[in-house]
Amino acid sequence: MKKYSKKFDVIWADMDPNRHMRHTAYNDYAAQVRVSYMTDQGLSLEEMEKLMLAPVLFKEETQFLSEVRLGEQIEVDLQIAGLSADGERWKMVHHIRKRDGMLSAIISVEGAWIDLTKRKLKPPPASFASNTNALLKTADFQEIVKRVKG
Repeated sequence: MKKYSKKFDVIWADMDPNRHMRHTAYNDYAAQVRVSYMTDQGLSLEEMEKLMLAPVLFKEETQFLSEVRLGEQIEVDLQIAGLSADGERWKMVHHIRKRDGMLSAIISVEGAWIDLTKRKLKPPPASFASNTNALLKTADFQEIVKRVKG
């Protein structure tokens, strides 16, 4: 299983009046890690545009555990908590940790890939689905079984 993470320096624009990182900034960093992962696996925004394919979120949940302050460095990881056999549907989890390793937040997102022309869900390229399946999995990972229409 491959570990994937990125480090960031928290900037002024991420702060709120309470002098810690604003709640939506946590989700912004997690989204950036997902986009970076896709790009690193050959599915850049330009490639998605050619394929008329994009990720879509159905659910996003954040658990805040300890505050992050201006100038701190954070590391945001990406793990797979669920994946359909064809890679179309997925559940990803991010852990945001401060430099000292303290867990600051856990972000869970559920989503899928959508065909931008047909506006219907469709699997990503097989190589991307395979690479995603090789990511570090959460302890509670479960295969996502797609519902049969009918």
